[in-house]
Amino acid sequence: MITQLRPDPEPLDEAALTELYVDKAERPLLRANFVTSIDGAVELDGYSAGLSGPADKQVFGLLRMVCDALLVGAGTLRHEGYREIRLDEVRRRWRLEHGLAEYPTMVVVSGRLALDPTNRALAAAPVRPIVVTHASAVGREAFAQVADIVAVGDDGTVDLRAALAELNGRGLRHVLCEGGPHLLGALTAADLVDEMCLTVSPLLTGPGAGRITAGPICPDGPRQYALRHVLVAGDMLLLRYAR
Repeated sequence: MITQLRPDPEPLDEAALTELYVDKAERPLLRANFVTSIDGAVELDGYSAGLSGPADKQVFGLLRMVCDALLVGAGTLRHEGYREIRLDEVRRRWRLEHGLAEYPTMVVVSGRLALDPTNRALAAAPVRPIVVTHASAVGREAFAQVADIVAVGDDGTVDLRAALAELNGRGLRHVLCEGGPHLLGALTAADLVDEMCLTVSPLLTGPGAGRITAGPICPDGPRQYALRHVLVAGDMLLLRYAR
C-alpha cells in the first residue's frame, strides 16, 4: 500500500526529537549517520558539510548526545577536520541524567596508523580516545600518551566485529559511526550495522562524488532494513532505518 507523506504542522522540540532517537533496548547497537544528495553523492565540493543544513546538524548533534562512543575512520577524521568532541552544557547534563558519561568516547579506526597523535580529536579529547588497528600495524607506541590502542585482526586488516566486542566490553554499547564510506562499507559487509540514519539533501550534484558506502561487496547480498521514521525539515528528509 502506498500512502502520502504529509509533514506534521507542529514542529518537534528537542525533547520530542530526542525521544525518536534514544535506543531503549538493552543490547549493543551500531548506528550509522550519513547525509547524501538526491542523486546519491556523499559530498559537495569535497566535503559532506556542503550537503548538510540546520536540521541535519541538529540531528547530528543529538545522535552524538545519546551514544556511548563515536566511531570514525582515520581518513574521514583527517579530511573532514575533526576536532575534539564538545557538547554544550544542556546536552552534557542530559547525558549525566541518563546514566551516560559526560562525553562520548572518540574511537578512530586506522589500519595504517596514518594519524598524527597531536591531532586535536585525539590530543584534546575530553575523554581518553581509542585507536582501533590490527596486530601488525607499525607505530602503535606513538599513540600511548593520547589514546588506548585496540589491535584486532592479524592479516593486515582490522577485525571490526572483534573491535565492537571490545568496545562493548568496555561499556561502550551504543556506538555511532559517522563515516567514512569505506568504514561503512566494511561494517556493512561484516553485517554489523543495526541502524542507519540518513539525511537526504534536496540537491542534484551531478557526477563526480562517491556514494556513502565503498569497499568490499557484501558476501551474502544486500541487507534488509525497516523504516522507523521519516522526518521533514523544509525540503530535506531525515530517515531512520533499523534491522
